[in-house]
Amino acid sequence: SALKDSRFPPMTRDELPRLFCSVSLLTNFEDVCDYMDWEVGVHGIRIEFINEKGSKRTATYLPEVAKEQGWDHIQTIDSLLRKGGYKAPITNEFRKSIKLTRY
Repeated sequence: SALKDSRFPPMTRDELPRLFCSVSLLTNFEDVCDYMDWEVGVHGIRIEFINEKGSKRTATYLPEVAKEQGWDHIQTIDSLLRKGGYKAPITNEFRKSIKLTRY
């Protein structure tokens, strides 16, 4: 991610002194029936969905992401869909079709 992730500009030499590393252990996965059945700042979420081309896609956010961004449930889900490569308009019906796992 530091050098070859298309979502971010490459890291520079000047940034090195300010970098830190952390590890997140993802545990206690629970499949839920409702895409709203998770708590901002408490749960990480992983979604699985079928994109507009019929391909299965996934994306995940750690528990702190939504809280740090100031997002609510819908903003988080929509951002995660875009992160997963979903390009079509996002409707409430489509949100209901995703499979959500919280951790």
